[in-house]
Amino acid sequence: MDPADSAAGAGSAGRSASPCLPPGDFGVVLATLRARRGWSVREFARRVNVSEGQICNLESGVRNPTPAVAAACDAAFGTGGELVELAGAGRRGARAVDVVEAGPVVAGYERVLGELKDIGRSTGPRFVTASMKSITRILTDAGPHAVGEQRAEIWLLASRFAEYTGWMAQEGGNPAEALRWTNLAVRWGAQGGDETVAAYALVRKAFIAQHRGDACAAIAFAEQAAGHPAANPVIRAHAARRAAQGHARRGDEGACREALEQFKGHAAEVIGDQAPHWGPRIENGNPRLIEASCMLSLRRFESAADLFAAEHRRRSAIPADSNSQARFAVRQATALAGVGRLDDACQIVEATLPMIKRIDSATVRVELGRFVEQARPQRAGPGQLALIDASAALAIG
Repeated sequence: MDPADSAAGAGSAGRSASPCLPPGDFGVVLATLRARRGWSVREFARRVNVSEGQICNLESGVRNPTPAVAAACDAAFGTGGELVELAGAGRRGARAVDVVEAGPVVAGYERVLGELKDIGRSTGPRFVTASMKSITRILTDAGPHAVGEQRAEIWLLASRFAEYTGWMAQEGGNPAEALRWTNLAVRWGAQGGDETVAAYALVRKAFIAQHRGDACAAIAFAEQAAGHPAANPVIRAHAARRAAQGHARRGDEGACREALEQFKGHAAEVIGDQAPHWGPRIENGNPRLIEASCMLSLRRFESAADLFAAEHRRRSAIPADSNSQARFAVRQATALAGVGRLDDACQIVEATLPMIKRIDSATVRVELGRFVEQARPQRAGPGQLALIDASAALAIG
């Protein structure tokens, strides 16, 4: 068994705490274990000798496992009979009242959320979406049966799961689904007594508008988010960042720099952890990388290239997750292509393509498309043309 599989110590709904399995019903546990191993649905289906559709049905809770399938899953993960025991507890484990009375279960799902976010940042949406949806369903089933503080905690946790599920939908290239989950996060957050998610939802809408090329809508949503009564420094910092990038796309450098200063000011107000924490952690945002990205959108390629180079020399300044690394690497390559350093740009993209293929991120593919647009007009050799063509095909998805 992987060390990660034996480290999760919280019990799932309707059964005693297990030293081996993460919390959740059979489908949630199955999807979480599969994500930890980095197995695709196809790979896992091959290992347990069932169809891909059956794995999807098991993970989403549509079907219960037969004893034979549960045993095959148990053998694949080496969980020593724990999955067979969990499957025997019945469809979706327990009554909702069991969930709401078990504080450690809520804490367990919070830990799973953090774990799934780590996986999503490194591998993209395909390994985590089924788990996110299954756990969200459990929480929303439990919410109406809870009372007092537990009721608020469950709805708030459901809101956090929905918000990240929306982000994964966006990363998967489905903005309509992203907005649907974001709206659910707003509703459930309000039921949990937190209106800040309504403000952050406007930031998400700004980001979606930005990636479809509508800079005016992105700025408008960012300004609405910043002015929302429930906006806190975290959300205002996110909003200022989106506004800066929107102004850059419009070519308004003055407004862009003003928004960048607002971002830095709001980011400085963020002290420690603020829960719930909507969106990426502001303290992990590098203002100089964000400025470099804005210079790129303003087509000030030399300034952007210099800023990117300076930050990449300070390796500790680059975010650790694969998604951010790929995104900023492609932006650096685009800036280098803009100043005629196509050879350097292609070297960066060639080194980054395996990561881009692995995470399969729609937002990174947008950045790759921008690189292709900048590199195409350059005088390129055969090897560079082949790389540009490969990048173009990957950008289309």
